[in-house]
Amino acid sequence: MVEHEVIEAIRKADNAIDQRDIDALMDFYAEDATMVVEPGKYAQGKAQIAEAFRAIFAYFNNSLRVHQSDFQVIEGGGVALVICKLELLAERFTEPKVPMHRRPTYIFKKSSDGKWRCLIDNSYGTDL
Repeated sequence: MVEHEVIEAIRKADNAIDQRDIDALMDFYAEDATMVVEPGKYAQGKAQIAEAFRAIFAYFNNSLRVHQSDFQVIEGGGVALVICKLELLAERFTEPKVPMHRRPTYIFKKSSDGKWRCLIDNSYGTDL
């Protein structure tokens, strides 16, 4: 079975997170994307999302690593819903306020250049 292109995009984004490569990470997102930073707090647009990631990296003392697996992709009309398992790994941090295992939900849209870009990044899934 061939993996959906969205899964490759997610893996590239995870690698960008692991490498703290904000520029590569922003290519993952649509211009008008929304990311759930924490329940009730959202970053909208690439500039806010980039700033949120800088704060996340700092919170985890630049030791954050992500691993996602068990992807389920449902596509229709140029949009894809993704549900998977997410594990956050950090070598050192204080007061872990976030669950380290999650079931995120993502919405992707196929852009005019043919790439799948994340429109909604909800790493908390239904735990919101």
